[in-house]
Amino acid sequence: MRGEIVLEKSNETIHGMRRRKILELAPLELECMTTLWSLQAGTVREIRDTLAERRPRAYTTIMTIMDRLARKQIVTRQRIGRAWRYEANLSQQEARTHAIAQVLESFFGGSARDLLDHVSGITSPADRENRARRSHSAVADVLASEHSF
Repeated sequence: MRGEIVLEKSNETIHGMRRRKILELAPLELECMTTLWSLQAGTVREIRDTLAERRPRAYTTIMTIMDRLARKQIVTRQRIGRAWRYEANLSQQEARTHAIAQVLESFFGGSARDLLDHVSGITSPADRENRARRSHSAVADVLASEHSF
């Protein structure tokens, strides 16, 4: 089912592929994914050219990264002439949701309140009060929806 991500077990799948931890992506892999999400689909050259605006890299470097992502089943690829065209197997929103769930479980023992308290501690006192009020309400809504199944 599109958009469904199960976060509790390590052998769960997203869109029929073995789930990979988003936090396990190397920084350049994540940059390539971010670029691919903005392009929606692209060849190594298109990804490299888009990345070059911020961080120039060799064609072969990006080719290696995209091959790794394909082997990890994070992306799919289709041969077009001599090039591969890549597409992400999960949306950026799905990846964000998954990454936040990993942080929540790994660093905060699954406690959304502890995560929110931590984030609140990073901001100014005025921002903390406003954010805490809004965030605690939003987390309560999410937790209520998770337990309604």
